Amino acid sequence: MTSAVERTDELVREYLMYRGFTSALRQMDMEIKADKDKGFRVDKIIEQLQHFVQSFDLIGLRDYWSYLDKRFFSRLEDVYRPTVNKLRTSLFRYYLVYTVQSNRTEKTQEFFQKQALELQGQSEWRDWFVLPFIKDPEQNQTFSTYFTRQWADTFLVSLHNFLSVLFQCIFDREVQRNVAIFEENEMLRQMVFALQADQTRLRKEEEHLHHRLPSYVQNMDRLADTELYVASFYQRNSNLATQSRGGFFSLLSQNKRTTAKTPVVAGSSPTQASVSSGRRDPAVSQTSKLKDPVPSSKESKSVLSSPGTNEPISAPLRQRRLQDHEKERKELLSKQASVSSRCANSPPRVDSIDGEIHVDGNSEQVDMMSKQTRGCGEGGGRTGSNEQPFIKLSQEEYAEHHSSIMHCRVDCSGRRVASLDVDGVIKVWSFNPLMQTKATIMSKSPLLSLEWASKPDRLLLLGSGVGTVRLYDTEAKKNLCEMAIDDIHPRILSLAWSPSGTSFVCSAAAHSPRSSDNMSGLGPAQGRLLLWDTKTVKQQLQFSLVPEPVAINCTAFNHNGNLLVTGAADGIIRLFDMQRYESVMSWKAHEGEVYSVEFSYDENTVFSIGEDGKFIQWNIHRSGVKQSEYVLPSDATGPFILSGYSGYKQVQVPRGRLFAFDSEGNYVLTCSSNGGVIYKFSEEEKGLENIMALGGHKAPVVTVDWCTALDCGTCLTASMDGKIKLSTLLAQKSC
Repeated sequence: MTSAVERTDELVREYLMYRGFTSALRQMDMEIKADKDKGFRVDKIIEQLQHFVQSFDLIGLRDYWSYLDKRFFSRLEDVYRPTVNKLRTSLFRYYLVYTVQSNRTEKTQEFFQKQALELQGQSEWRDWFVLPFIKDPEQNQTFSTYFTRQWADTFLVSLHNFLSVLFQCIFDREVQRNVAIFEENEMLRQMVFALQADQTRLRKEEEHLHHRLPSYVQNMDRLADTELYVASFYQRNSNLATQSRGGFFSLLSQNKRTTAKTPVVAGSSPTQASVSSGRRDPAVSQTSKLKDPVPSSKESKSVLSSPGTNEPISAPLRQRRLQDHEKERKELLSKQASVSSRCANSPPRVDSIDGEIHVDGNSEQVDMMSKQTRGCGEGGGRTGSNEQPFIKLSQEEYAEHHSSIMHCRVDCSGRRVASLDVDGVIKVWSFNPLMQTKATIMSKSPLLSLEWASKPDRLLLLGSGVGTVRLYDTEAKKNLCEMAIDDIHPRILSLAWSPSGTSFVCSAAAHSPRSSDNMSGLGPAQGRLLLWDTKTVKQQLQFSLVPEPVAINCTAFNHNGNLLVTGAADGIIRLFDMQRYESVMSWKAHEGEVYSVEFSYDENTVFSIGEDGKFIQWNIHRSGVKQSEYVLPSDATGPFILSGYSGYKQVQVPRGRLFAFDSEGNYVLTCSSNGGVIYKFSEEEKGLENIMALGGHKAPVVTVDWCTALDCGTCLTASMDGKIKLSTLLAQKSC
């Protein structure tokens, strides 16, 4: 492990020297010197401890050992805790012996003054409090052993071996963990390949079964039920006449003529035929048909009877009805042929002869024509290719909330989800490998916003409606601190943690007053945009909002935290330079409020959704220049309405994220009335192409998120009934 770290440092140092980054190289050397882990080199750690001892730096020695304890020793099992305590005791005794040998009595007394409260209750230190008052402690029977060279060397070797074994165990554990994760990923990948192979096999079996069906069954969707029965009946009747033609004269010579059975007529059901007295269905069995004598030419005129009556149908009437059926069939087939001609270059020709359908061309052409017809006739979003860019592997439901969801966000690592409902209840839950609730946060004051920390990702920011922001540790399940933001602007509408991990942006707004000139509407609320330092937990500055202080509804950083984009209640988008902490441009983006705003994948544009229902892409290099405007359904932009019984309606103004991008920015996930919808940005038509509807909801979806931290993309859709759907997608590589 040590050699790997050293080799990596050398490679980085060579790269910086090759590129001429001398400042970065000096900074790297300074940080390596200040690195407390010392690159996991045991000799460097021992050297650092000896440096504190030889410089009589008791505070530094104690702090460095505390760091090692929290960083490494706390990972050990409880059985190794006595060993750690013995090494700590020996280290302090090593320091005391060195102070006595150096004739620094004041340092010896300083040690007991600072450590008295901690050591006086420990039995192993009971005899050591007299050390400063003994003239020759090296000759004292109690302390003589510790003043020998052998004891000092034994202690240093023991500490060296302990740290070496500890680091090796930690490294082996990490290796085993990575191997287990790799094996699990490989197993899941094989499962995905097996599912794809099964789907391919089932598709081929269906195609093979379709290929073997008779022509009139293949084209069942083109024929009416009655017409299909008549066609099949005449086909069987003609076959019967052909087969029994050779035995006609033998039957005449034997003079065994019987009354012919009346067949079922088109328009009457098989059930009616089975219960009618004196009648039999000619399609019951081939054996019975062959045993029945063939009627004479006179009797054949009365074989068919009109539907619902027993009156016979003459041969001319039967011929006319057959021609009418043929005409209707040709009209149906001509309509389907016109549809397939738009999908295929040379569709096969369809004819009808003697009540039987004939298709010119081989079976592959017939199968291809049916596929192309279905592909052009069916809806569902995609219109050119039937191949989906994503495969929905699974969809799970999280149903721990009992009211409408406001926010639903995945952390940076993709392991945890935080969701907030309108009742102010926050659930922190995981979905890999099992979906389970990790923590439930309930507050006396209403909660309005949340945001995951970037570093470390276990921390969660919670914005309330009484002007406070809490920092919550999801692993320890406790509040780390609570910050009072503003009493005049108590509503914390938006929180954004900087990717650098050193600060976060907070939007505080006042309660919306009624407009003085328009009592029927609400004017934009006033607000402040603040920057807080996460290390000092103090307000760093307040941003200037031009032309007036207004409530900021949504905020978003770019990938490195150098830019901040905000959407306000006055419909204005503002772009801030986070190095100079000032607004570089602003423009009127929407009529009404801005609900949601995000940077694009290349960060040259920003996307926004406003109260006017528009989804617009803006160029950040030219203020107010609209690059594209996309059309979305009204149920994707809000406000969201949930209708109930007796005219009850629940209206919710958007507060969470209304759209989210995939890992490459080619696809966008939006809300809808029954689930998330994935669109693709079409560069040719400057529009959106409906790719996939995730579905699964019975109430309007009000916020979405798309996690790309894992290999399989995870889409979160949260609705007004408190249900959250977690859809796992697998991206398909285009052929």
